[in-house]
Amino acid sequence: MAQKDRFWNKTADKYAAQPIADQASYEIKLDMTRDFFTPQSEVLEIGCGTGSTALLHAPFVKHIHATDLSARMIEIAQCKQAEQGVENVSFEVADIDAGPINAKRYDAVLAMSLIHLVEHRQALLKRVHDQLKPGGVFISSTTCLGDGVAFFKPILWFGKLFRGWPDVSFFKAEVLIEEIEQAGFTIVQQWRPGPKKALFLVARKAG
Repeated sequence: MAQKDRFWNKTADKYAAQPIADQASYEIKLDMTRDFFTPQSEVLEIGCGTGSTALLHAPFVKHIHATDLSARMIEIAQCKQAEQGVENVSFEVADIDAGPINAKRYDAVLAMSLIHLVEHRQALLKRVHDQLKPGGVFISSTTCLGDGVAFFKPILWFGKLFRGWPDVSFFKAEVLIEEIEQAGFTIVQQWRPGPKKALFLVARKAG
């Protein structure tokens, strides 16, 4: 975790200042996610970054527990929370790649722009499955770099070697879907704004 932690702590302020690359698609994903919320929903977000998504979802649920491995990301998220006066979100420094966040089960688990950054995807998916209540949903948005962007590999290799970038996994969308299904989920919704864009998935745990 140490190398990843250092990278994201170092880049957190720059990350927080960047505008969302595709605002229209982001808002569509927010709306599609909220279709699976109720005012009683207890939600876990893993890899929450600077907390923007959790804070935007807060009015639609009972509580969101948002986590990230970067202490600086969480610090920025807590500052945003204080500025906005949001009371039903809790932020915590935690790494789902290292083990379960806690013993609680949730109605929904969110992982936005995270899965391609996780070293052991199958272990992650099992932990997510375990953290969900029966009938709960796993909602994710993932860059599938195996779908026609293999040219990016040498750039990432250079970045990792000389700039301390984290590992990034290359896999196709169909592989990710299969892995999620093998982890015990049923895909109930999928959307992609373009062939090389991030894949948005909603997967349900059996009830």
